[in-house]
Amino acid sequence: MMAIFARFTQQLARIAIDISSAGLVLMTLIIGWQVFARYVLNASPAWSESAALLLMLYYIMLAAAVGVYENFHLGLKVLLDAIPVHIRTVIEVINNSLIIIFGMAMLVNGSRLAAFTADHIMPALNISRSFAYWPFAAAGLFISIFALERLILAITFENSTNPPKNTKAAKR
Repeated sequence: MMAIFARFTQQLARIAIDISSAGLVLMTLIIGWQVFARYVLNASPAWSESAALLLMLYYIMLAAAVGVYENFHLGLKVLLDAIPVHIRTVIEVINNSLIIIFGMAMLVNGSRLAAFTADHIMPALNISRSFAYWPFAAAGLFISIFALERLILAITFENSTNPPKNTKAAKR
């Protein structure tokens, strides 16, 4: 069962990275067009800045969620490596539980903000303002799922004499 969940989270992380990468490329193209239009054509498009900022929200939030999957989020690695395994496990369980709670709060509150602003229109793009809040909800869901996997791995390796320090590398 854990192998199926691990494959699912791996695919989810890959999709999030692919979307983030595409968003970064698209934002770069939009900004490039804006600069060209402003300095060469002398007619800067009104929508380019808003579109670039909206894309930035999506790719940053999704990439941050993948940071939880890859275990790149903030942590005290030196401290964790210096303490006994059983204490490290307890700290990892607490840490991942807090990350799950944070992710769920992002999901719930991001969804609420999106619903609240659904009828507000962004003038430059002529789309609902809720598009600016869905990345928070999506990233919160992804963060919770990825932290749940790390929590399960921490609990699973609790009785092991030599738990892997990087669980992602251990699964490959």
